[in-house]
Amino acid sequence: MKFLDQQKIYIKSGDGGAGCVGFRREKYVEYGGPDGGDGGRGGDIIIECVANLNTLIDFRYQQHFKAERGQHGQGKNRSGKGGEDRLLTVPVGTQIFDEDGDELIADLTTPGQKITLARGGDGGFGNAHYKSATNQAPRRADDGWPGEERWLWLRLKLIADAGLIGLPNAGKSTFLSAVTRARPKIADYPFTTLHPNLGVGYVDGDEIILADVPGLIEGAHEGAGLGDRFLGHIERCGVLLHLIDGTHDDPARAYRTVRNELRDYGAALDQKNELVALNKCDALEDELIREAKSALEKVSGKPVATISGIAGTGLIQMLRKLKTEAATWRAQEAAKEVGKNATQVEERAL
Repeated sequence: MKFLDQQKIYIKSGDGGAGCVGFRREKYVEYGGPDGGDGGRGGDIIIECVANLNTLIDFRYQQHFKAERGQHGQGKNRSGKGGEDRLLTVPVGTQIFDEDGDELIADLTTPGQKITLARGGDGGFGNAHYKSATNQAPRRADDGWPGEERWLWLRLKLIADAGLIGLPNAGKSTFLSAVTRARPKIADYPFTTLHPNLGVGYVDGDEIILADVPGLIEGAHEGAGLGDRFLGHIERCGVLLHLIDGTHDDPARAYRTVRNELRDYGAALDQKNELVALNKCDALEDELIREAKSALEKVSGKPVATISGIAGTGLIQMLRKLKTEAATWRAQEAAKEVGKNATQVEERAL
């Protein structure tokens, strides 16, 4: 399945059906009176968040979505049938923006969450609605109200427990394939990964979701390389695993480059919990590993783990650390949500 994380779509809810001008015509009934029915209501455009999707590729092949219009009213006081709603399904983590891309309309983060994006138009009244003591034979009926229409941007930000970051060819995809059943493309050249990949790893009976994003290079926030667009997929991660290529000429400089790009991107990515790992240690001698590890610890101010995705060295220990950090983050987020809800309840009480 191809990956797509951004798409512009057009939506239009259904127009309301028109009311009917009709009169009761029956033998031996001299004054039958009006019996024109009301028009049916137009269908809504509804978007739902589902758990079994991880791409917006379906919206690449169809960008226009219209709900059914309401049926017109008929004689004998028959109201028109309401139009069918149009349901769109998107992955968890989808954000909906207006046409300009500035205003966030909805952020769908929970499976089953539904949002009505455009409401259908109301049906028009038939002439039976306007019957009164002073006007017993009205010939007035209304047209249905038009539905809402608009252009929207859909943007997907994957939700994972941990995000893998680093320079191109740092071994992120190899790490992902070694600890999960994901099978991303792996090759010995930069920018092998062109789109984010998700994988589910298991450690001590618990699962952890990992997100692998394309590598960053210096100037990515200005559009160099693949740019920093894919960093949006790690905004929701609880912890970042920063992989450094042990065979790099200057591991400390590689670390600083990525950290600078995280800072320039914004969204507080540089403030997220970060674990640092020196990768590809199977290709280094012990002395070189010690030198690179010492340089990384000095520049990052954090303990540095030594791992190898190919040899499988240190992977289980790293997964345990990621699981612990992700669990701590989830607990903090849950506490914030409880506090937020409590504040809203207090405000309503006042």
